[in-house]
Amino acid sequence: MKSLEIKGTLRKELGKKETKKLRKENMVPCVMYGGENNVHFYAHENLFKDLVYTPKVFLVDLNLDGDKYVAILKEIQFHPVTDKIIHIDFIQIFDDKPATVKIPIELTGSSIGLKNGGKLRQRRRTLKVKGLVADLPDTLNIDISDVNIGDMVKVGDVKFKNLEILDPSRSMVVGVVSSRLAAKGMGAEEEGAEEVAAEAGAEETTEEAKEE
Repeated sequence: MKSLEIKGTLRKELGKKETKKLRKENMVPCVMYGGENNVHFYAHENLFKDLVYTPKVFLVDLNLDGDKYVAILKEIQFHPVTDKIIHIDFIQIFDDKPATVKIPIELTGSSIGLKNGGKLRQRRRTLKVKGLVADLPDTLNIDISDVNIGDMVKVGDVKFKNLEILDPSRSMVVGVVSSRLAAKGMGAEEEGAEEVAAEAGAEETTEEAKEE
């Protein structure tokens, strides 16, 4: 997995007053969890653009007053009006301990269903996986060459070396629907219920509701 370096400054003072002051200076307050102690720091908002405004996932090399850590992005908070970044949480990771990361999916191959006039329906753009840092790829490649009209690929259908997939196994990743159903505005899950497997489609809908 690719890395991105961010240089920050350790916070000497905490509290709402200090946090408000940092934000006025276009600094982003951050917290890194996962180590022996939580680490509070800040960095200029411009340093996070390549990390936040991209579908890519990075290992973050944090340089905080000369102390170096490796972390992954956990959560971002945006201002409800301006959409400026107001807070970021990181998780510290270690070479010898598995990390949990959402990694983007990349579809490969030329689907039979698409060649036959079907329409692609992708329900998931990422998968949550668990593995050692050395085994985390930039993308999770899923071959859809054999996916015909009415077929779908579920989470349980895909495997990746040295990675454990944490998403529900029956949840759909991608499918191909007929042009007729696509014209009616129906997604792959509806086609799955109507043409592929009604029972599986119902279970998937239930699991998705539980996730949300």
